[in-house]
Amino acid sequence: MTRLLKLVLVLALGFVLSACALPKPGDPPRLFSLTPKTNFNHPTEKLDLQLAIAEPHAGRALQTDRIALRPAPLEFRYVKDARWAGTAPDMIQTLLMESFENSRALRAVDRETNIPRSDYLLLVDLREFQADDFGENAPRANVRLTLKLVRLPEARIVASEGFGAEVAATRRGSLLDLVEAFDTALGKVLKRGVTWAIERMAADDAN
Repeated sequence: MTRLLKLVLVLALGFVLSACALPKPGDPPRLFSLTPKTNFNHPTEKLDLQLAIAEPHAGRALQTDRIALRPAPLEFRYVKDARWAGTAPDMIQTLLMESFENSRALRAVDRETNIPRSDYLLLVDLREFQADDFGENAPRANVRLTLKLVRLPEARIVASEGFGAEVAATRRGSLLDLVEAFDTALGKVLKRGVTWAIERMAADDAN
């Protein structure tokens, strides 16, 4: 056997052994999505208005697809092996848009980047979107948005309001129960926020 052939065989064997020693990838994180509001009971005729929804502003701790957990008022951690289906700001923007569409109260609604001209712009601040776990009881999903309604093209602020909700998970240690608590809390905020914005647009447009 030539010296070159021996070298090739040694290198090949080393590659095979190193490949066998590579760690196997773990299970991918579980992905969760939340739902828009579908039922609106405010009596209103469809407004001949277009609404653009800006990308929500959020602090760094919430600019992620990880599920935020606050074990103390000044500390943020994240739920292990679990993710939202998108970043929190992107998911909130999508669910707001779908909730407005489900209300059937406006001529059109879309993301600010997708609608060239609109009658109103909705600015969104994502203030809280985490599970608060401060004691022995089950953690609470804490959701809070601040909405500003701006009339275009004059960029006049029509109204500003905050909406929040907290819902406790039914059991400690159940990830699915915690996600359901997030869905319930966000649903309350979406319904109140969408209803408020529609009523403010209707009143402002009538003046």
